[in-house]
Amino acid sequence: MSYGKAVREELHVPTRELRHAIPQVYAGYKQLHDSALSAGALDTRTKELIALAIAVSKECDGCIAAHAHAAVLHGATPTEAAEAIGVTFLMNGGPATVYGARAFAAVQEFYAERAAQPAGQRAVAS
Repeated sequence: MSYGKAVREELHVPTRELRHAIPQVYAGYKQLHDSALSAGALDTRTKELIALAIAVSKECDGCIAAHAHAAVLHGATPTEAAEAIGVTFLMNGGPATVYGARAFAAVQEFYAERAAQPAGQRAVAS
């Protein structure tokens, strides 16, 4: 089972439809998203790994897929993701072992996909 691309694809149409129904809300959320994840004292890669860990704790498959993908696009490795996910075990207990495995599978999926791309085609998420 895919916890990366399949989840993103499953949510694509309903998310687009909701975005069209409430565009101002999505615009405000995008501004918050971009501000929170932009580089500052912490780089974007680190912030995406934090978001991935929170997604595991919140048990949100869509969030896991989005932040696993973004973390990889910003240079995170499966080893780094595994360590971030490991912290969720401490903070969230047993459910984190289930959603953590899903998150790690998503990171591995996106990491393998990115590694298969020629170096010149590896765009960084904006």
